[in-house]
Parts: sequence; C-alpha cells; structure tokens
Amino acid sequence: MLTTLMVVLGAAVGAPARYLIDRAVQSRHESLFPWGTFCANTVGCLLLGVLTVLPLSGEVMALAATGFCGALTTYSTFAYETVRLVREGARTLAVLNAVASITVGLAAASVAVFLAGALFG
Repeated sequence: MLTTLMVVLGAAVGAPARYLIDRAVQSRHESLFPWGTFCANTVGCLLLGVLTVLPLSGEVMALAATGFCGALTTYSTFAYETVRLVREGARTLAVLNAVASITVGLAAASVAVFLAGALFG
C-alpha cells in the first residue's frame, strides 16, 4: 500500500512538471517540432539514469522513478505528436522527432548512469 501511495505522490508532482516544462519550452519556439515534450522526456531519462545508480529504497524509487519520472516522461504524447506531424505533412520533422527522442533519451540515460556511477558508485 505504501509503494502505491509513493507512486501516486510522485506522479502528482511529475505530471504538472511535465506540463509546465512543455508549455515553457514550446512557447519559445515557432516550430511544429514538439520541443516541450522532447525536453521533458530528455530530463526524465537523465534523472532516471541517475536514480538507477543511487542506493535508494524501494519506496523512494517508487516515488521518484516510477511516480515522478513516469509522469514526467510521456511515450503517448511523443507518439501522438509524431503522428500529428505526419498528418500535417511534416514527415521530416516526424522522423527527426522519433529518431532524436529515442537517441537523445538513451544517450541521456547512459550518460547519467555513467556520471552518477563515477560520482556515487
């Protein structure tokens, strides 16, 4: 029961954080490219990479990793925005979004794991 509560609490902070990041970043760009979601997902991957290295309890991981990072990052919005770009005829941006999101997300998580491991491991 405590683990579920931790996930809920983390998500209650992560979801609004994602929305605020998305709006703050996207409002600064005229492009169709979904910069807000891209940034929120990248930050989430980076943070999750760090969290996986730290010796945290199951409850803290439920709060921070599953709850917060799970709500901060959003695969469904990434997928929707990629499809939207295709429908709007911006196929190049759709491919760029898909490739860059996956590549940068994996790179962010990998770098975070490496750096956190060097600092805390």
